[in-house]
Amino acid sequence: MTATLIILTLSAFFFVNGKIRSDIVALCALMLLIICGILTPEEALSGFSNSIVIMMAGLFIVGGAIFQTGLAKMISSKILKMAGKSELKLFLLIMIVTSVIGAFVSNTGTVALMLPIVVSMAVSADISPSRFLMPLAFASSMGGMMTLIGTPPNLVIQNALTEAGYAPLSFFSFTPVGIVCILVGIILLIPLSKIFLTKKDTKKQNKSTRKTAIELAKEYQLADNLYRVWIKENSTLRNKRIQDLNITNQYGITISEIRRKSSSKNPFSKTIDQKIADPKLELLDNDILYMLGSYDNVNRFAKENKLELLDRHITEESESVLHGKLKMHEIGIAEVMPMPNSSLLNVSVKDCGFREKYGINILGIQRKGDYILKNLKDEKIHSGDLLLAQGKWSDIARLSDDQSDWVVVGQPLAEAAKITLDYKAPVAALIMILMIVAMVFDAIPIPPVAAVLIASILMILTGCFRNVEDAYKTINWESIILIAAMLPMSLALEKTGASTLISTSLVQHLGNFGPLVLLAGIYFTTSLLTMFISNTATAVLLAPIALRSAVEIGVSPYPFLFAVTVGASMCFASPFSTPPNALVMPAGKYTFMDYIKVGLPLQIIMGIVMVFVLPLLFPF
Repeated sequence: MTATLIILTLSAFFFVNGKIRSDIVALCALMLLIICGILTPEEALSGFSNSIVIMMAGLFIVGGAIFQTGLAKMISSKILKMAGKSELKLFLLIMIVTSVIGAFVSNTGTVALMLPIVVSMAVSADISPSRFLMPLAFASSMGGMMTLIGTPPNLVIQNALTEAGYAPLSFFSFTPVGIVCILVGIILLIPLSKIFLTKKDTKKQNKSTRKTAIELAKEYQLADNLYRVWIKENSTLRNKRIQDLNITNQYGITISEIRRKSSSKNPFSKTIDQKIADPKLELLDNDILYMLGSYDNVNRFAKENKLELLDRHITEESESVLHGKLKMHEIGIAEVMPMPNSSLLNVSVKDCGFREKYGINILGIQRKGDYILKNLKDEKIHSGDLLLAQGKWSDIARLSDDQSDWVVVGQPLAEAAKITLDYKAPVAALIMILMIVAMVFDAIPIPPVAAVLIASILMILTGCFRNVEDAYKTINWESIILIAAMLPMSLALEKTGASTLISTSLVQHLGNFGPLVLLAGIYFTTSLLTMFISNTATAVLLAPIALRSAVEIGVSPYPFLFAVTVGASMCFASPFSTPPNALVMPAGKYTFMDYIKVGLPLQIIMGIVMVFVLPLLFPF
């Protein structure tokens, strides 16, 4: 027992200190429990197979898909419209929406779903996400107190009551308690988060000198010189290869890309394919050519080849063509800077070999502040030029392999990852809704962890990520390791008798002072233990003790068991007491001390309020 308490104390010290990463501290504590013989290797590693840990990993993937498909941005923009320019309104909306969702979905699932949405909202509103993410986690726990299924400790006390022969709680027995929790939380978090969680905004971050693909398109004014041409059935271009048309020489214009109706039969696939203007590509009926050049030249080209020059009134959806602007889903743009001794110098664009070797087009040249966008094929490359390259993101990334001749400005693959797959947003939304429904309704025979795993796999299979690697990158392994390594701590405390000794002695000493003092003792004992072990484990340990204590002094056990579930769920002063707290820690760049500064006052005041409110709702 002594060794367990020493390890727990050392862990808490290093968590608070913050100089060592929290997941490393947790792993060290786990190893010490094995070395000291407190836990067997199987017991120590049981956390890594825990359903909560597996669910968290799956929810990271689901949340990543919500962000990657642009669904987070769509939802956040609607909430932002409701909030207007008021930071307070935005804060209240986040708290209320999260609490409502948290009443019916696990608090872990709620945070994983809301996290990308809240980050997107904060960025759009030019506010640091750290201002909202910790309140988001706390709101999910508060909302969980609204219903029977909102949080695992609620089910624990329900089980304790029914096993002891008492009348079971109804689905909404918890709602009055949850409403009080939410009100207290909102009132306290408004000033606390403003004071302690906006410090990261005081230092302006250095803006990256790298330009995004969208910024490059604007800088080179591509949209102003971009026109769409539709190949109709009677066009002379049908079934001809680009290299046989001599378009650049004859008309002084360039095909930047071709968009074609997708041949995929998969209902989850996109309906339009983007294709680079490969010289060997054969043009087909209904292809849309995206052309760079002057309006007069493009118009002449369209008339002479029986093409239709599309105006801006035709939409992609109605006519199976794309709006007249560059999209960056598959084909992107980047700047390439020739080295001073590059073999490209004094070589014309048509002879530079980019298209033949890499499948890359040169759309423009920036030279001494001027932008050359027309008649590029015969333009010779000079020292100091910046070439605007267009191609598949993977092909642009391949250019970086040859650093002796040129440098690709920025990181193409990183830029590609920033481009959301908007056409997949409905698919991601449908998968998310089905996952929530499966988690909410007990009539559906799918365990919550299975629902999450199915949703995460569907997000990958339906193309909500570009590839599987992108899905794995969304998992925050620090949070996963932290929770998995700390879960066995509760087993160690229980196995050595430390948790029983602490809780029983506290309760026994307070029982003589009346039910209200005993209730306070049970509440704050639960609250204290939950700072070091999971809230579910704490509820399991203390629920029978609270029930027995109430019976011994001859009062109703209901307020005491509610004290256990509220004390276990309303633990805010530790990042690993509940999964939501751990989920937002890396995204909000929080330290252990941030949880102490914001969470501890909230946890204490919430406890004081609950000690007086619970006997009013559930009399002794």
